[in-house]
Amino acid sequence: MPGRPPVDPADALALLMSPAGRVDPYPTYERLRAHGPVVQAGPVFYVVTGYAEADAILRDARFGVMDDALRDQFMPGWRESPAVLSISRSMLRTNPPDHSRMRRLAAGAFTPRRIAAMRGVVEAQADALIDGMLAAGRGGAPVDFMAAFAYPLPVGVICALLGVPAADRPLFRRWATDLTGVLEPEITPDELAVADRGAAELRAYFSELVAARRRVPADDLTTALVQAHDADGERLSGDELLANLIVLLVAGFETTTNLLGNGLVALLGHPAAAAALREHPEFAPGYIDELLRYDSPVQLTSRMSTAPSRHGGVDLPPESWIIVMLGAANRDPGRFPEPARFDPWRPQVHPLSFGAGPHYCLGAALARLEAQVAFPLLLRRLPELALAGRPERRVRLTLRGFATLPVAPGREAAPVTVAGPPPGAAGPTP
Repeated sequence: MPGRPPVDPADALALLMSPAGRVDPYPTYERLRAHGPVVQAGPVFYVVTGYAEADAILRDARFGVMDDALRDQFMPGWRESPAVLSISRSMLRTNPPDHSRMRRLAAGAFTPRRIAAMRGVVEAQADALIDGMLAAGRGGAPVDFMAAFAYPLPVGVICALLGVPAADRPLFRRWATDLTGVLEPEITPDELAVADRGAAELRAYFSELVAARRRVPADDLTTALVQAHDADGERLSGDELLANLIVLLVAGFETTTNLLGNGLVALLGHPAAAAALREHPEFAPGYIDELLRYDSPVQLTSRMSTAPSRHGGVDLPPESWIIVMLGAANRDPGRFPEPARFDPWRPQVHPLSFGAGPHYCLGAALARLEAQVAFPLLLRRLPELALAGRPERRVRLTLRGFATLPVAPGREAAPVTVAGPPPGAAGPTP
């Protein structure tokens, strides 16, 4: 029929779940968007690609995350999976009032004052990691940016908050990579077994750390959560304690690691924009918002409807399963002109990469701070920084990032005094 989109929603969604679709989802998002901002892709199964619709659904109290009753319906035997159990007992996959109760216990570590006070720590860690990149890249040897910088910076910051010893931090990359497979919209039995292995290792590690903090309390988030559990088990159960420690760790670095990798590739592909940020690091907040929009480190989230509603001209019945495509919403041409163009000067970006509503990412401000420190520092100290090979994407859709990202650090810049912006100049809108 004339004007009919060439690929129906179910076929487009199947393409999105394929390895090629996961590595580059953006063309498939446009195929889905051609059917409208909210599309039915199966019985009581809907996909959201519109920015306004995604934002509204994430804030709508009629939508929540999958609860135990629905998991019993869709995933029989889920309680036998350490990975599903760990995620489901955390604030990530619970609804009010349980979600609100757990979130309040951890929120004290992420207040604006505490985040601002961490800037010096982040700067010192980023400087040390750049020193390491220069040493490893001496003589022109390529350096894997993901292993040398994008992973150790955020994992060091979140581990410091949790009180994880520095010597243990290298353990978490594989465990977290394994576990986060369970966040994908589709997972095979073999992939679930890998996720369960990662969850089991993380649960064992945090069980030991909890026992250690009971013996010797410390000034860290783990101690605070242990004491909340021990003082009143109704505030935080044992399963919830371990699940939230795992999620705080994994979410605390996975998103930022991917933001740093995706963002560096975007900046290296836009040298004029990179040069402006090198000269004016005070413009970083606007750059970070655009990097989050342009290639979101979190591409999707899901919700279940509890009451009838209508979004994007589509009626959503109760018990509908909604996939909210954050990466597609961030490239909605109805919200962002020329959405496939990287433009750090866009006004009022407000990307949905960290979600919206009650489940808005607790550590979003910390992730932004790390990126705002990291990119200007990398560009200033390493003015010759360049790709040194073909980056390899992880075959994941939910958490979008690189497995490896080879770079050549080049020579370090001579120390300079960073000038302020020229009179009357305006940077990207934070």
